[in-house]
Amino acid sequence: MAMPQNSTGENGFCFAQTLDFSRPSPPPGEPVLSGQEACGTPLSNGTVSSGVPSPSDSCAEPLCSNTPGEEETQFSKGIKYVSAEGEDLACGWGGFTPGCLQPFNTSKGVLFFLCVASFLQGMTVNGFINTVITSIERRFDLRSYQSGLIASSYDIAACICLTAVSYFGGNGHKPRWLGWGVLVMGLGSLLFALPHFTTGRYEARSAAEVGVCGGNQSLPCTQAASSLSGYRFIFMLGQFLHGMGATPLYTLGVTYLDENVKTNYSPVYIAVFYTAAILGPAAGYLVGGMFLNIYTEIGREVDITPENTLWVGAWWIGFLGAGAASLLISIPILGYPQRLPGSQRYIVMRVSEAHQLKDGSHKKASDPDFGKTVKDLPRSVLLLLKNPTFIFLCLAGATEATLIAGMSTFGPKFLESQFSLSASEAATFFGYLVVPAGGGGTFLGGFLVNKFKLRCSGIIKLCLLCTVSSLLSIFIFFIHCPNMPMAGVTQMYEGSALPGGHLNLTAACNAECGCLQETYSPVCGSDDVMYYSPCHAGCKKVSENLRNGKKVYHECSCIEKTLLPGAGDAEAGKCTSSCDKRPLLLFFMFVVILFTFLSSIPALTATLRCVSDRQRSFALGIQWIVVRTLGGIPGPIAFGSMIDKSCLLWQDQCGEQGSCYVYQNLAMSRYTLIAGLVYKVLGTTFFIVACLLYKPPSPESAPGSSDTSENGNCDLQEHKPSLPAEEDI
Repeated sequence: MAMPQNSTGENGFCFAQTLDFSRPSPPPGEPVLSGQEACGTPLSNGTVSSGVPSPSDSCAEPLCSNTPGEEETQFSKGIKYVSAEGEDLACGWGGFTPGCLQPFNTSKGVLFFLCVASFLQGMTVNGFINTVITSIERRFDLRSYQSGLIASSYDIAACICLTAVSYFGGNGHKPRWLGWGVLVMGLGSLLFALPHFTTGRYEARSAAEVGVCGGNQSLPCTQAASSLSGYRFIFMLGQFLHGMGATPLYTLGVTYLDENVKTNYSPVYIAVFYTAAILGPAAGYLVGGMFLNIYTEIGREVDITPENTLWVGAWWIGFLGAGAASLLISIPILGYPQRLPGSQRYIVMRVSEAHQLKDGSHKKASDPDFGKTVKDLPRSVLLLLKNPTFIFLCLAGATEATLIAGMSTFGPKFLESQFSLSASEAATFFGYLVVPAGGGGTFLGGFLVNKFKLRCSGIIKLCLLCTVSSLLSIFIFFIHCPNMPMAGVTQMYEGSALPGGHLNLTAACNAECGCLQETYSPVCGSDDVMYYSPCHAGCKKVSENLRNGKKVYHECSCIEKTLLPGAGDAEAGKCTSSCDKRPLLLFFMFVVILFTFLSSIPALTATLRCVSDRQRSFALGIQWIVVRTLGGIPGPIAFGSMIDKSCLLWQDQCGEQGSCYVYQNLAMSRYTLIAGLVYKVLGTTFFIVACLLYKPPSPESAPGSSDTSENGNCDLQEHKPSLPAEEDI
């Protein structure tokens, strides 16, 4: 029997099997479709929907072939006919669908706007927030645990909203859910910046002599308790709106892309989408750091510099810009139709790779009416819980998320301690490291899945290979850079070693200065030794270095005087590290980040493939809940508690322990190694179990091939014969 095929222009394509769309006799009351009107596309759930003809629609020419004698074969496979009359696939808002918008009504157009939205989300939540949190603490008198609550409000909101959004949004109009989500996210950013405009001017002690030996050493805690800490609830609400708005983006956005492109191209589209989300935080670090060099009260003259511990930068500018951009980008997203024109041609090619349950209960999800009501929610959850491949992919994702959350939170701090950098330098340095490693790894992961046309089991093996590679690279944390010598912390003022675990910031050279431990402002002496503050170095005068704008302190009694020019002086800031292991550490940190992100898109693609089509959005929602509750939320806490064990010098806030000023580099490297090894070993184990337990559908159950190319050529590389009609080809 001859194989029916169509070669009608660029949207024509051929089938490796006979697709019979004929109907012997329609039920009473149902319209009879014939010719082009009957041209439909079988959905992955076993239904056929007719599309409205459009320039990019594969139904623009007759696609259907009536072959007598094979009707029973098709009906035995459960194919139904559903009319899609009245479905509007034009881009616009309600009845307003101008023709100039229709060129953007494509998968690439959707990808562009979703990339902008994910970029803004990443820049705001993972970039600006992490960059400005110290400035917010200083400006609004917040404790560390209060700023931690602000940061975690995002994940709490996401966990609360994920189930409802992924379940109902997955069966609803996805672009509308996405558009309203981005709009809510923009409102959250504007709300986050609001406290700057509702508080009075920021007043800082700006006397040049503060901190010098014999200068004004008034206690900062003698001031009355500030009422500004109440603004933390505004910040928490802003973060909560960020979490609500971003929830549809990484669940419904991914499935909307997956549904509207060819199966083989889906990983590339998703990789581009996630790459934009990773470039966002990098831009947030760089742009946020730039804004922090501007004083928070713009236009006001002050005589303190960004190096001063009392400096508060313009933390709020980034949130205003990101909020306005999010409101604008939500408008075009709201205008997209429920499915893109011509998307049915990709659905007809799709081969189900869902994990096959022994009891056959996975077939319930193929019912066209499944998942449309709340009563199906428990059954949807049960189907996912009975899928071991999905469960172990979620657990593997949680371990990777723990590492990513830990690295993004404490990566700059690690670089700051190991290489003796300032906080802004470390944040910028880390941003330069994450852009090529994180962004490149994310895109490369999707490219590899597409390049080698990997099936679900092959994708899981790729994830396993990436995890093992990063596991081996993480052993680099066996090496470390030595601490820069610091008087009274790592060594005695005379240069001898301190007794283990004991601090002694007072010596004969600064005993008469009346130095306070509350005023931490490190300086680097001409003897290449760091001192807690200019006062602790015994410095009596201050001037400004015309070359770099940094303050230079003179007549420092604790610094050894020699005949060299500048001897006995100290410069504001930390001493520069000359660690020869820096290139090796940075290279292997790059490799760890690269392979960690390299497995992210393949793991996401495997999650989409191992569940039925109707459960994809809901499965991503459940996965995000698992990833956040087991990885994203406890990850920074686990890493932070381990790193805090390596602290040498704690902040003293009027008798209460604050944040850590100085870490022991050796201990920090060891604890980072232990945490990394634990989570990487767990991730490797989960990927191995997921690969072993995955049970793909039998070749006979595949209704078609997903490898038919877009331009009408047939790629017979991985065809799986399913109909007897192919025997005559």
